[in-house]
Amino acid sequence: MKLNAFEFVAMNNPLRAAIQRRFEARRLMRMGGAMNGGRALEIGCGRGVGVEIILHQFRAQTVDAFDLDPRMVERAFSRLRNLKDRVNLWVGDATKIEASDATYDGVFDFGIIHHIPDWRAAVGEIFRVLKPGGRFYAEEVLRGFILHPLWRALLKHPQQDRYDHEEFKAALAQSGFTVLCDNQIWNSFGWYIADKRE
Repeated sequence: MKLNAFEFVAMNNPLRAAIQRRFEARRLMRMGGAMNGGRALEIGCGRGVGVEIILHQFRAQTVDAFDLDPRMVERAFSRLRNLKDRVNLWVGDATKIEASDATYDGVFDFGIIHHIPDWRAAVGEIFRVLKPGGRFYAEEVLRGFILHPLWRALLKHPQQDRYDHEEFKAALAQSGFTVLCDNQIWNSFGWYIADKRE
């Protein structure tokens, strides 16, 4: 599901980038560690801030990334043009990832899966494209936030079949992941590190 006008502005400003760099990514790093090489995928790359984080903070060798919204991919192309030898971008759908099985050493989700109506299909696709032993780094928005009346009025999210923290963990396990570490705050935001068993 594409962002509405309010969300588009909210996701394309320096404050969002600062939160992603200084809070979300640091928490995922503490929980799951750096990649230190390898090939990574970011689902829902937006304007490319996450790709920079994956390259510079998590130290991936290369990053593939896609977004459902062509406007976001255009912004990411512009932002990352100096890194084009290490980055591959495209318009794509997380429920049908354009990659072969067992392609990636790491997959990153900076708050994207909650935008997807068939979110379980996206989790299954992430599992499919990870190599055995690969790691999934996820920061997610939970049902308590999505269904709050204020945020329902401002933001465009699917309203059916949303998950809480334990339900998202259970879906990871049902897809075959081993959840190594997880955390949540306010029944609204969750962080997850999960590996694909070798």
